[in-house]
Amino acid sequence: MDWDDEYDLQTVGGGTAGPSFMDRVRNAAPDEDEDEDIIPGVLPVINETPLEQLIRHWTNERHAPDLLAAQEDLLANLLDHLRRQSETVQLLRGDASTSEEEHIRIMLAQVEIERVKFIVRSYVRTRLFKIEKYARYITTNAEIQTRMTAAERAHASRQANMIDRHLYSSVLQSLPPTQGHLDDVDPLSTSEEPKNIMITEPDRTRPVFAHALQNCPPVHLPDGESLKMAKGHISLVPFYVVEHLVARGEAELV
Repeated sequence: MDWDDEYDLQTVGGGTAGPSFMDRVRNAAPDEDEDEDIIPGVLPVINETPLEQLIRHWTNERHAPDLLAAQEDLLANLLDHLRRQSETVQLLRGDASTSEEEHIRIMLAQVEIERVKFIVRSYVRTRLFKIEKYARYITTNAEIQTRMTAAERAHASRQANMIDRHLYSSVLQSLPPTQGHLDDVDPLSTSEEPKNIMITEPDRTRPVFAHALQNCPPVHLPDGESLKMAKGHISLVPFYVVEHLVARGEAELV
């Protein structure tokens, strides 16, 4: 069902409820500093509502092996709309003049609100799972921290410290001094900065399905070949090949 047609509460109870959640989302006045919030190089998807944006970011986050950029402002705006719409539902439920037919529409609106809440919770849980899994890697990587909120960075730091203390008290303190640490490097590494084998890192080479939302510039495949993704094209490629396209909104993971 379409939210606007089936769950519009502005017509329930004699119009006292105000505009619906999606109406407020679509008709909200632009921020005065809207231009300042535009990230250079990021192309917004045309005519995409905030809920559709959240679903796209949620799907990308679930399919990406690495942590993607946080959507803090988008989440804050959606949660604010959800709170207002929930208050409207409770107000109409307690109104004695609300008819049985209107109660049915209110119930459907509540179901839709819960659906949006599920997407929000799933998006947050997905990011939380990655943060806890790669906590030690995150605390040593400044670039990935730029994609996180302040609360997420603080949680990653606490998680990494907790893991270090647990490993030391349960294992490391019983080992010889030469082995009682967490900074072992790969002895076969030939790079200038050897990889720490004690830190779990995201596997950016993991294959993903990328769907082009527009005509994308050519990307380079691991075998040296180039691939040009036309709008609507779906390709199975390593994540790092299309990571920049996903970040710019030119492609999405499916």
